[in-house]
Amino acid sequence: MLPLIQIAAVTGVYGVSFLVAWMSVALVIALLALGRQPGRGVWGEAGLPLLAAAVAASFGATKVAKIEPALEELRVALVQPAFAQGMNLSESEEEARLKQMIALSGQALADQPSLLIWPEGALSSLTPEHQAALAGLTARQGTWLVATAELSAAPAQGATEYFNSSILFNPKGEVTGFYHKRRLVIFGEYVPRWLAFLKWVTPINGAFTPGKEPVQFTVTAPHARFSVLICFEDTFAEEAREHAAPDTDFLVNLTDDGWFGNGPEAWQHAANAVFRAVENGVPLVRCTNNGLTCWIDAQGRFREIFSVAGNVYGAGFMTANIPLRPGGERGRTFYNLHGDWFGWSCCAISLGLGAATIRSRRQAR
Repeated sequence: MLPLIQIAAVTGVYGVSFLVAWMSVALVIALLALGRQPGRGVWGEAGLPLLAAAVAASFGATKVAKIEPALEELRVALVQPAFAQGMNLSESEEEARLKQMIALSGQALADQPSLLIWPEGALSSLTPEHQAALAGLTARQGTWLVATAELSAAPAQGATEYFNSSILFNPKGEVTGFYHKRRLVIFGEYVPRWLAFLKWVTPINGAFTPGKEPVQFTVTAPHARFSVLICFEDTFAEEAREHAAPDTDFLVNLTDDGWFGNGPEAWQHAANAVFRAVENGVPLVRCTNNGLTCWIDAQGRFREIFSVAGNVYGAGFMTANIPLRPGGERGRTFYNLHGDWFGWSCCAISLGLGAATIRSRRQAR
């Protein structure tokens, strides 16, 4: 219901949850009151939330109807390989995966995109051989490429650190930027120290190190800036907000939802991305290993979804034209400027009311 969710641009997703919960509770109270006193009015219980819903829907309808024409667009190609998880985790299949990715990319590049995007899981590590192959691909086609891989760094003191990273290649085949994933998957990418004994029953042998800050990637011809969210980072509103800087044209989510098979999880994950787009007022591009590869506009519409004969879980690619803001800077949403003010206000009011209730009961004794 696009009109109703537009309030997320002001309150964040918590405002939508609040409206749903408030309306539901009010209707139940109104029905109970009507059951006790048939014929009585119910506007006292349901009037205010109904008015709030009407105002939110009116605000949202106006926002959805207002679509600014894009003066410039960035043509992107999204590759979805649909690797089986056994193949994804096997080092012996690394070369086969890379060969398939390059073959699919060759087909996608026939549409002459400015930016080629690979999903999480397409490449496990960035060896010198892999880097040379990717550099050759981008240099031959004259395109930018963003992909994910495991990177390592050896600090001056201490053990080597490993990162789940996104890497940007320019049209000359040079690495021009990288971002280390900040929000790691518990038991998938690390085991908490206080639960260290569980490492023996997890599928990981070591642990990744979380990144420290979001990174803006810049591409040229046309000039555009975007920030990458890896895996389930797009389910965290505050984190996505930190990635959406004033001059960010769009967000990119690189993920591997093949862990969950051809089921509803892909759609559930993508539903979170809808709110990140609305909250920050920017399009969000999703490139996945196995559904749902798509792009979502700033109002939360699914503009294009990859599928093969109606199947979103197959292998292939899609191209899309992502609108860019004129002048390189967008009007920031209230949520993007102020964060989760609404959610924290609800917490403060609830604590205050709870404390007042406890105090009044103690005084009444």
